[in-house]
Amino acid sequence: MTGNHPHAHAGHTQAVAPEEPMRPDDDHQGHDHAPGEGHDEAHAHGVIFGYNIELVFAVASGVCVGVGWLLDTFAPVHWGAPVGLYVAAYFFGGYFTVQEAIGKIRRRQFEIDFLMLVAAAGAAALGEFFEGALLLFLFSIGHALENYAMGRARRAIEALAELAPDTARVRRGDDVIETPVEELAVGDTVVVRPDERIAADGFVVVGQSAVDQSPITGESIPVDKRPVDNPDAVVDPEALDKVYRVFAGTINGSGVLEVRVTRRAGENTLARVVEMVAGAEGGKSPTQRFTDKFQRIFVPAVLALVVLLLFAPLVLDESFAEGFYRAMAVLVAASPCALAIATPSAVLSGVARAGRGGVLVKGGSALENLGTLTAIAFDKTGTITRGEPRLTDVVPGDGVEESELLSVAAAVEELSDHPLARAVVRDADGRLGNAERPTARGLKSITGRGVRADVDGEATHIGKDDLFAEVEGPPLPDAVRASVERLEEAGRTTMIVRRGDRYLGVLGLMDTPRADAAAVIRELHDMGVRRTIMISGDNGKVADAVAREVGIDEAWGDLMPDDKVAAIEKLRAGEGRVAMVGDGVNDAPAMAAATVGVAMGAAGSDVALETADVALMADDLRHLPFAVGLSRKSRGIIRQNLWLSLGMVAFLVPATIFGLGIGPAVALHEGSTLIVVFNALRLLAYRQSAPRTATA
Repeated sequence: MTGNHPHAHAGHTQAVAPEEPMRPDDDHQGHDHAPGEGHDEAHAHGVIFGYNIELVFAVASGVCVGVGWLLDTFAPVHWGAPVGLYVAAYFFGGYFTVQEAIGKIRRRQFEIDFLMLVAAAGAAALGEFFEGALLLFLFSIGHALENYAMGRARRAIEALAELAPDTARVRRGDDVIETPVEELAVGDTVVVRPDERIAADGFVVVGQSAVDQSPITGESIPVDKRPVDNPDAVVDPEALDKVYRVFAGTINGSGVLEVRVTRRAGENTLARVVEMVAGAEGGKSPTQRFTDKFQRIFVPAVLALVVLLLFAPLVLDESFAEGFYRAMAVLVAASPCALAIATPSAVLSGVARAGRGGVLVKGGSALENLGTLTAIAFDKTGTITRGEPRLTDVVPGDGVEESELLSVAAAVEELSDHPLARAVVRDADGRLGNAERPTARGLKSITGRGVRADVDGEATHIGKDDLFAEVEGPPLPDAVRASVERLEEAGRTTMIVRRGDRYLGVLGLMDTPRADAAAVIRELHDMGVRRTIMISGDNGKVADAVAREVGIDEAWGDLMPDDKVAAIEKLRAGEGRVAMVGDGVNDAPAMAAATVGVAMGAAGSDVALETADVALMADDLRHLPFAVGLSRKSRGIIRQNLWLSLGMVAFLVPATIFGLGIGPAVALHEGSTLIVVFNALRLLAYRQSAPRTATA
């Protein structure tokens, strides 16, 4: 839409092929194991012994250690009794540790499990059964609690997969039969009763209802749904308005709906979201890449130090047993468990919380980068604005009633199928109510200028000012020309209406901003986003007018698709990190050029889901501050975890060198790991602070 062309259409840029979707990195590390690895092994144990059996074994190990120490210290019993209890503690505490260590050794991975077993065996060889048993107890209880805590974050993701029902009622001719959702085919008609979960993606063909879409899009208010006029004529379901489309896993309201299936169970929006959220765990953040590099240098250095300590008795006045014990203590203390789990645990919790709030974040990189942004660029049409023009200004000529101007314009434009014409008819009818309109016939388009029709026998023209310099009749009055210039200066698209020789007045149209756009921009500024920019293909006056209305700092108009990419690159050069917010289809090149690409209204859109780094599933700009706030909170927790884990290693290594025992070292080591994990779990409870209320 342009500021002076009444029937110009705000075109979209060509969709481009999406970038290759992000794939999880295979070496994404958790508690010295890949995030899914240790947890999956824990689940395998649960199949054999029952859920939480690892925690039960750890507690049993602790009981054996405690009773053995009490007998050894306070009861006059044979030495075999406490030693027997310590051996039992070895069994319970080392059972799962041995299993995981063997599995990793087969894969040529010598990690913390193996190191703990070596240290415990070394303690036993020195006759320090209590130290070894305590080591395995503390390690196993920490490991079990860590798996349990990380499992909570994963179950938040798995819960998404359980939203869709297992069966659906399918219409077969006059009958309705129940069938597994996996057997649904594209084109089937599913009957959804009140308060039931919808079984498949599709569009409504019969019935009206309000649908709770919060499980998928995060929208708090149910969305009204109604049937399409001609179901058989639907070629591209993704192009349908949201009032017709429904998604698997959402909840029907009080009406009965019949839904035509457009995607099979494994391909629907819910399945895609579950797949991407689960896969997002593997995407490494900048902090994770740093810790990986640190560990590649640190671990060999620690092993070299341990080897040197084994030879310490040759130069120090101490026994080999004392030197060996010290080396084992250093080996345990320097194992970077907390460091390895610090970032993955926060990423997993942050991605799970975002998914529950209707925001799909593709991995740690997007999650962390979103919280570092100082500038955000917005596409105008459909992002900041509604994406459809509205009649905003009605300026009657001298001696003309507003009702006459509107009724004549609506009568003529009803004959046109142009988007601006439909906007005039819709909004004029809203203002006129039930008032009668004159009859218009014989619509003719005057290319690039406007239209002509006969209204009750009088020639009527509607168009921009250039039109009236070309057609017969009186010239444009100065008052009308002044109204046109004033409206166009304010970013309006103008339509001049003349019936016969009378100029009835001017209509101003505009793609109006979303109702919540100003509040969202204000909230982003409050959160520390220094610079907001709107980039648009519309002319500069239109872009400026919208930007002023919603509080965006700058507006860059008249941009072609290549210009938008150049604009993002210019912003990155000046700001370092910038997000591009668009619809994920026509803004794909600019989103790819940004640090973080954010797509709005991604539910049901394959292109948006694949292209964006962050996808707001609902067509709701208010989810953007939630995503930025969650990202900043996640980034803060990652930093806390990083400093805690590095600080603990920095303390424990010299402490064990100078005499701290294995038991206290393991207690502090595992304690720091648990603190890191439970600190990350706080993200699952993240709540967005209330935005400031708009002032009058």
